[in-house]
Amino acid sequence: MLLIDADADLLQALGEYLDGIGYEVAAAATSEAGFETFDRMRPDVVILDLHVSDVGGLNALEQLKTRGGSVILLTEQGESESAVRAMQLGAEHFLTKPVDLNHLAAATARVCEKVRLTHQNALLRARDQEHAGLESLGVSPAMRDLGRQVELLAASERSTVLLTGESGTGKGWVARVIHHLSPHASGPFVEVHCAGLTTTFLESELFGHEQGAFADAKERRQGLFELAHGGTILLDEIADLAPELQPKLLNLLETKTFRRAGGTRDITVDVRLVAATNRDLMAEVRAGRFREDLYGRLSLTALGLPAVRERSRDDRLALLTRIVADLAPQMPGCPSATSAEALDRLLSAPWPGNVREMRNVVERAMILARGVGQIGLEHLPGDLRKGGGGGAGGERRHQPQALAEVERIHIEKTLKFHGGNRTRAAQELGISRATLINKIKGYALDL
Repeated sequence: MLLIDADADLLQALGEYLDGIGYEVAAAATSEAGFETFDRMRPDVVILDLHVSDVGGLNALEQLKTRGGSVILLTEQGESESAVRAMQLGAEHFLTKPVDLNHLAAATARVCEKVRLTHQNALLRARDQEHAGLESLGVSPAMRDLGRQVELLAASERSTVLLTGESGTGKGWVARVIHHLSPHASGPFVEVHCAGLTTTFLESELFGHEQGAFADAKERRQGLFELAHGGTILLDEIADLAPELQPKLLNLLETKTFRRAGGTRDITVDVRLVAATNRDLMAEVRAGRFREDLYGRLSLTALGLPAVRERSRDDRLALLTRIVADLAPQMPGCPSATSAEALDRLLSAPWPGNVREMRNVVERAMILARGVGQIGLEHLPGDLRKGGGGGAGGERRHQPQALAEVERIHIEKTLKFHGGNRTRAAQELGISRATLINKIKGYALDL
């Protein structure tokens, strides 16, 4: 709960009452202070005085709504016109002064319940999408086990996660999945690249700074750890974190507190850290470039993502299907159907650039094939057109075949092999029974 009112006595009285009935309460005497507090703590409900002086109550209401706030407005007697305008601008409720505390309790309870249901529904939708997305990791036992580890780590909200693997293997995507499946899913997801930044700039980005902390620090600035409060922060290329900043990160992981550059006050944050690297951190420790105690803290829960060339053909098909599904809505008029030869080359390529390279190639091929109806060999890069992949030599007769059609045929064959038993078929396919039933309906399979 956030209270914004210039009346100090009212702030104290309402704060004590709301605290007494179980709310966590913060207070601000001005709109600007209220905005700063809102951005930091993301309260469920804001109680705002219409006569807050610095920007005006209705303006403050509009700014809070743009931030996603749910606002109850306090008005004086006889201000019905302003109250109606406030409701039009998106206020959840308005109460007249002097405030009836029973009415206040009832109004805040209703708004909190509405906010809770909204967050819950959004979280369930995100989790459904991410659970489905985990299936695109692949169907091999190794990749299915990786998916289960991702789910378990996501549920353990306090665990720091270290993602390792070659560049382009999808570490950023897995970090987002972990966030969306975690109890922090309703909070922000912040991504930071540690490479190529000066120590001073990166410290300011991560931890913020006070006015005058260095030559260009003309005003106080919040760092990304503060902005990620209640959510997840991804530190990509963690091996490049400057040695001077490593103790500060270790302290934050151990105490949940830090100080801005030039600051003297400890700031407490609730942030889940996911770190990623394509380098051998233990080798960095032996070379003296990375702290051993920080490495020990990060490596307690480590996940290694295999290179695309190390994944089975079925795993690569699942990955390719996800990439096309992601790109298709963004590229109207571009085909998702693929000729047999083109599909074979895509699945047989070594992909030294991993998922990132595959996505770039597929996106380019879809653009080049716009209006043609299918992706053919001629739409692939030269090295893929020349390579025989895993296919037979010579031209073959074929029908254009969408990746969805490949999936439909594979599901149909698997179901037939298991005599229509959906549970056993789902287990072999590496998907849930409910997902299989939805695909059977979607593909209109008659079994």
